Amino acid sequence: MFESLSNRLNKVFKDLRGHGILSEENISEAMREVRLALLEADVNFKVTKEFVSTVAERAVGQEVLASLSPGQQVVKIVHEELVALLGGQAELLKLSGQQPVVIMMVGLQGSGKTTTAAKLARLLKGKGRRPYLVPADVYRPAAIEQLRVLGDSIEVDVFASSPDQDPVVICQQALAEGQRRNLDTLIIDTAGRLHVDVELMAELQRIKESLQPAEILFVADAMTGQDAVSVADKFNQDLEISGVVLTKMEGDARAGAALSIKKITQRPIKYVGLGEGLDALEVFHPDRVASRILGMGDVLTLIEKAEAVVDKEEADKLARKIRKNAFTLEDFRDQIQQIKKMGSLEQIMGMIPGIGRLKQLKDMPKPDESELVRTEAIINSMTLKERRNHRIINASRRQRIAGGSGTAVQDVNRVLKSYTQMLKMMKKFQGGSGIVGGKKRRRLPKGLSRR
Repeated sequence: MFESLSNRLNKVFKDLRGHGILSEENISEAMREVRLALLEADVNFKVTKEFVSTVAERAVGQEVLASLSPGQQVVKIVHEELVALLGGQAELLKLSGQQPVVIMMVGLQGSGKTTTAAKLARLLKGKGRRPYLVPADVYRPAAIEQLRVLGDSIEVDVFASSPDQDPVVICQQALAEGQRRNLDTLIIDTAGRLHVDVELMAELQRIKESLQPAEILFVADAMTGQDAVSVADKFNQDLEISGVVLTKMEGDARAGAALSIKKITQRPIKYVGLGEGLDALEVFHPDRVASRILGMGDVLTLIEKAEAVVDKEEADKLARKIRKNAFTLEDFRDQIQQIKKMGSLEQIMGMIPGIGRLKQLKDMPKPDESELVRTEAIINSMTLKERRNHRIINASRRQRIAGGSGTAVQDVNRVLKSYTQMLKMMKKFQGGSGIVGGKKRRRLPKGLSRR
């Protein structure tokens, strides 16, 4: 989502190189470009004006630190101000107090409330909580059924409501049922409208007064930019929301909503939705997002994603296989599947420091998601023997594998070549060329042992 803004800002910082001291003149010129970049990204103009003013004030007259170039000094200042603009630090849900804790999901129709409610339930369940989903949208056709289906898919209980019930009564009955069943978190999917209206707000206020929720999360579609910010402000004035969930952050929309909403509403972004899958909901970390915007990557999130999909026992088992030179095509396929679970290749690459600058190169190839799918299909088309011993795959077998996977023989050859190159690399790391632990082993005279 931040790619366009990131590219513009990195160009500004690149142009600052070569200056010995950050003068008012070159800072003014750089801030003019930063202001344009933010406005093009659909950031609120008042937020932009204040941000640029603060950065300029901090940057003018500062001597460049011995270890930093002028451009890096400005990057440091911009990074710190971006973190502050985005909220400073991650804000978690308030889940203490009387059980079950009530979380209201509010927002306009089409913002992704229902799916986000299920995503949040899955996330909390993974942390050991016992969530209960409550369908309180009695107006949108099939909204109740949609939440029930989503609840079934993540194995979370869903309150049995019906379209002819009053939403407040649904919530009251669900609260009583949750208490009876000793569930600790009530997640209410409320109704939305195409736009804010008095009737909608009155209903949400009645639910709020009746259940006294610990959290009221406004769900906003990040693709709508400043519209999302103004609607969030209206909901906050009427309901006093406790936080924001930005959905569709994986899209190519401008970054205006993410960079403006905290400043305008004085309410933190708590979660972001990064895809349609029910596992695609993440805690919002302002410092990590600021690093991504400035092309610094996000190693911490990358590590967390890896830890979430990699089973420790399986990892240990794989390490033993690698040590014994027993890494098969089956293992190769399993690694591809784990990479796919971490998110899109674009997202993963965006978290690697320095990749942002490489992506600006004209001849830099874009990550091809279909290549992973193709590779997986080719390996799945092999027999068990072929997957465990690639050396038996001759010309006729390659033709059969290509036909079974709907690919060409050249694609099969490419997969096998990638696999064998990986084996060679693993042997080098293992000391296959006489190198162990990074040091070359000295050969002993013939007849002598190391014992």
